[in-house]
Amino acid sequence: MHEVSTDRVVIIGAGLAAVYAALMLSPCPVIMISPEPLGTGASSSWAQGGIAAAMAETDSAAAHARDTIRAGAGSVLSDMAAFVTKEAREHVLALQDFGTRFDRSDEGAFLLSREAAHSAARVVRVKGDQAGAEIMRALVAELRQTPSVQVVEGITAIKLESDGERVDGVHLSSAGSAGTGTVLLRGSAYVLASGGAAGLYDLTTNPKQVRGQGVGMAARAGARIADAEFVQFHPTSIDVGDDPAPLATEALRGEGAVLINNQGHQFMLEQHPDAELAPRDVVARAVYQQTQAGNRPALDTRASIGSDIVSRFPTVAQACIRNGLNPSTSPIPVAAAAHYHMGGVATDKTGRTSLAGLWACGEVASTGLHGANRLASNGLLEALVFARACARDIAPRIQSRDVGPVVLGLSDQARGDDPAAVAALRKVMTNGVGVVRDGDGLRLALSEIARLEAENTNSPAFLNMAAAATMIAAAALQRQESRGAHCRSDFPQAAPSPGQRSVLTLSQALDIRNTISKDFA
Repeated sequence: MHEVSTDRVVIIGAGLAAVYAALMLSPCPVIMISPEPLGTGASSSWAQGGIAAAMAETDSAAAHARDTIRAGAGSVLSDMAAFVTKEAREHVLALQDFGTRFDRSDEGAFLLSREAAHSAARVVRVKGDQAGAEIMRALVAELRQTPSVQVVEGITAIKLESDGERVDGVHLSSAGSAGTGTVLLRGSAYVLASGGAAGLYDLTTNPKQVRGQGVGMAARAGARIADAEFVQFHPTSIDVGDDPAPLATEALRGEGAVLINNQGHQFMLEQHPDAELAPRDVVARAVYQQTQAGNRPALDTRASIGSDIVSRFPTVAQACIRNGLNPSTSPIPVAAAAHYHMGGVATDKTGRTSLAGLWACGEVASTGLHGANRLASNGLLEALVFARACARDIAPRIQSRDVGPVVLGLSDQARGDDPAAVAALRKVMTNGVGVVRDGDGLRLALSEIARLEAENTNSPAFLNMAAAATMIAAAALQRQESRGAHCRSDFPQAAPSPGQRSVLTLSQALDIRNTISKDFA
């Protein structure tokens, strides 16, 4: 290993939060670390629904905040909800200025979709279901023209250099490497924007690169992790056996699509007054229960959208057609898949973490906006708001001057993680820390995570995944209630007090895991 120093801000990640933070930091010098070609491997590019923002005259940021708080099952920080929703409109307009081609009416007004648990149509969209791809296209094009930003592709972060109080470096290797041929990069500040953890599950809508490595890396450095147990499962992943599973956007239900089982029964009618537009956790559990009962749930778009699905929701239509399905004439088989991690590295309104020198934004962070259940299409919005917050907090500390490009000197040769170990970890998470959990399953999961970690100590990337999995399972075991996306069959009711955020360090989670592992020895 060798060491390289730079005056650039180091941004770890290449999704929406990372790219937007780099643009907001301009003209401060930045180096972005991207495991994949920029804009191709991030969850942001796959986002279908769009960005929630009160753009209509009949809507308001206050109403958006109320919906956010209501959906979050008592665990949303109200000041965060007010802060984020108030900023939403200006970020949509900023994206438009960067060249994002949002859907518009003939009169020029934004076309807005309604999604689950929203009291109004307020999701700004692109071509029905292509918002993420279009936003990333526009921002990446802008980034390529920003001279203050150096993008390094094919490189991944594997460890933060930290004394438990401050981060002052990041260890890098060729993407996919298990740790051979590393470099320690020291910069002027560090922004973690590496995505979520839903790819830790073997049924997921997330890209394969998004498996909790960022939150695990921060946890191993000593950062405080908040709300780790709250993993959102999307109720309508397309159940065709693909890994990752294609997504049938919630906007389809906003347009009138209904959920039925193999008897043709619309089962959401007896689950919630809002039926298909109930909060995601409610719909996901209903779909999961139908699957467990062998009732083969499906999303029926035939009456509400019909053949127009091809033009109005081309991403969904193409995923169906690719798998031999015709959504115009038959229902789309669906399953509840791990989709979004509400938990992550605890941050404040400036994006600061508990470690000096480290900021976090996007899905890797936990700001308190989502609580126990993220309101649909608030994810991209949160990424934008806190990417700019990080930039605004960092910029005054950095000299805006020309800085030479960083030469890392890493070999292109990379050795990937053991696919069998990664597959086993993902199976453990789905089986023991999934849509419905119980104490015995969580304890078994923690024991299995410990075993897999002990067998893969030579892989920093796997250690990061195992750390993230440990944080999620330990926090889930500690929360002895059901709240939002966290459902305990042995504690089916929510605690009577207002929801409290969980905060754990990795050392605390390991204490829980080690105690349990002794019982399984």
